[in-house]
Order: sequence, then structure tokens, then C-alpha cells
Amino acid sequence: MLLAIDVGNSDTKLGAFVPEGTAGRLAHTWRIETARRRTADEFGVLFGTLFRFAKLDPADVRAVAISSVVPQSDRALSEACERYFGCEPSFFSAASQTMIEVTTERPKELGADLLAAAIAARAAYGVPLIVIGFGTATTFGAVSREGEYVGAALAPGIRISIDALVERTAKLPQVALEAPNGPIGRDTVSALQAGIVFGFVGQTEALVARMRYAIGEDARVVATGGLADVIAKHTDAIDAVEPHLVLQGLALWHAAHAS
Repeated sequence: MLLAIDVGNSDTKLGAFVPEGTAGRLAHTWRIETARRRTADEFGVLFGTLFRFAKLDPADVRAVAISSVVPQSDRALSEACERYFGCEPSFFSAASQTMIEVTTERPKELGADLLAAAIAARAAYGVPLIVIGFGTATTFGAVSREGEYVGAALAPGIRISIDALVERTAKLPQVALEAPNGPIGRDTVSALQAGIVFGFVGQTEALVARMRYAIGEDARVVATGGLADVIAKHTDAIDAVEPHLVLQGLALWHAAHAS
């Protein structure tokens, strides 16, 4: 079994891949809060609990692949994998992979999660390609017709935008992230929902249009991240939603790395 771990700024996603096909089949996923000061033993207790409730045996883990944008957690996470799974994890990065050429100005600075998602999306949907990640930041990654990762656009994420608005505006409440019946809110809550949801829909459509003009009007658009469904249901600019792209990219990288 391969355990893939995607450490993001807000959440950490884990996926257990069982042997099947080239990269394995994603049999189970978990999402936990990213805690920068979590110790190796705390990770171990957490792993044991998650595996126990999923009726999985930690002894079946033969390899661990990690994508991390939180370097403060890397050492404790690595120690936990060695101690509780008995295997040294492999850390995925722009410098450690050769599956996709990166032609940005500083390739080694590219976020591991962006690149892993692009690898999985390219394998499933071909090129040219736009990969949108709705996470702590909203990321738009572009893969050219030649299959190169050429660059990205980064914007504040949906939750960050909501939190900043509520924090700086005393009378505005926290609201459920769902669209109202139309773009014109009839009360405070629906006005907030309209501005947030349809505002991010507009951002998505505008950036997709500009990126398609740059890399090809036939570019497929694939969205991932916990909030992808919220935006995708209100626009035709997104062709597909794949919630576990980064985990799938890690599995593909591990399969190529191990062969």
C-alpha cells in the first residue's frame, strides 16, 4: 500500500492507494487540520486512529509519498512515517521530479501541490490544460500544448477572503458558502453569498479566458480542492472536478520513481 500525503497550509490530505494498475487505486482518503507544531508521536497516534477506523493495517504501508508546502512539519512527519510505518518517506518537489518540464523563471520554487496536481490532470485530460486549485489560495496553473508547466496565477482563497471581510467589518456575519437564488442579495446573508460565490465565479471565468487565449482555446479546465464544487456548479468554464488530484499526482510520481 502507498500512503500519499498532501500537506497544505490549512488542511492535510491523506490517501491510501492499494495495488491496481500503474499507480494504484485510491481506496481511502482523510482530511485533517495542518498543525505546524504536531510532533512525530502525535502524527503516529493520528495515523493509528485513522487506519483503525478505516479497518486498514498500518503494516500494509510499503511506501509514503509526501507533497508539502509547510516545511515546519516535514521533520516530524518524516520521523512518524519511519517510526510507525517502518519506511522512509519520499518528498515530492519540483527539484525531485522529471515527469513534467517546468519552464517558469525559477522552476525549483514552484509549489509541490501545484505540480503534483498538474501531473495527474495531464495524465487524465491531456494538453493544453488549466488546473485550478481552490484551497487556502486559489491557484490557476497552465500546461502548454507541448506538455510544459509554463506558469500560474495566484489569488487569495475563498475562505481567506471571507475571513478577511468578516474580520474587518464588525456587523457582517459568517455565512454558509452557498449561492443564493440570484446575484442580487435581498438581505445581508444573501448579499454576502452572492458577492463571494459569483465573485469567484467571475474571477474563474476571466482568468480561464485569458489563459486559454495564451495557451490554446481548446485547453481543458480541471478544478480540485475542497471548494471546487461550490464554484464549478455555477460556471461552464470548468470542465471537470477532481477532488484528489494532488494525491493522484503523488501516486503517479511514486510509480515512476519506483520503477
